[in-house]
Parts: sequence; structure tokens; C-alpha cells
Amino acid sequence: MLDVKKIMVPLAFSRLSGELLEYAAGLADALGAELVLVNVINERDVEAVQLITSFGYDVDEEHYLQEIQKQRISELEKMIRKIDFPEERIRVVFRVGRPSRVLLHFAVEEEVDMIVMGIRARSDIMHAFTGSVAERLFHRSPVTIVSFRDHRNAARLRRRLEHG
Repeated sequence: MLDVKKIMVPLAFSRLSGELLEYAAGLADALGAELVLVNVINERDVEAVQLITSFGYDVDEEHYLQEIQKQRISELEKMIRKIDFPEERIRVVFRVGRPSRVLLHFAVEEEVDMIVMGIRARSDIMHAFTGSVAERLFHRSPVTIVSFRDHRNAARLRRRLEHG
């Protein structure tokens, strides 16, 4: 059996983040592992703030990052209260950068044993043009990845198989 001590959970604060966290906490509890919740503030958003500032608008990049982090911490606290998992075994990390790159480097640097992440429901055409953070991680991660499916995505995938 694998010795899983540290599980990384990338959170994008989508509609499925609460269910994803609940699922990951159940796994961590069963395995006696720590949960490391990681959120990456996309550098494209920071670059947009910098561009707006360059046009003379009074927007402070540091203030923007602090406000985003404060909002996300508030959301996280609500999600954590809903799960039955010891808070002393949860660590929250915020980073800025390109999400897939930051998450891969973080997983290696922190020596996580497993990544638990979800997929977003996207149309196939949209996915063909944009790709996804999850797909990049699945292809490049040296760490085992557990792919969580919420009820809505699972039902969509089942329908696709039944009709395809």
C-alpha cells in the first residue's frame, strides 16, 4: 500500500470546490494524511491589473492580490467548517503564476504523495481551444492524481457513454 502522508488539493473556487474538498478530506482521513489546499492566482489577472494601472487608473496590484486572497480565505473557511477533518492537518497556500506550472512545481518541492483534483464541465470545442490545468497536470505530474467527479459531471459523462 502506498504511504500517503500529504495530499495536495488545487482549488479554483469553482462550484465543485466544496465537494472536492469533502472528497479529499475523506481520503486524507482514511489514509492519515495532511491536506494542503493550494490556490493559484493566475498571473494573467495580475498582468491585467498592471495594464489598467499603466493607463492611469488608480489600481494597486498589491491591494488587488490582498483582496483576492482575503475573499478566497473567507470562502475556504466556510468550506472547511463543512467538513469533518482536523484543522491542524490542513494547510492553505496561495501562489501567483501560471496555474499548471505552479501546481506541478509545488507538488515536487513539497513532496506531496497525491493530488486530488476535479474537472470543469466544458464543451469539447471550448476545451480544444483552451486546454485545462487538470489535463496538463495529468500529463506531466510525477505524483499520483485522483480525479474527482462531482455528481453533475459524472452524470454528463455517463450520458455521453450511453449515447456514444
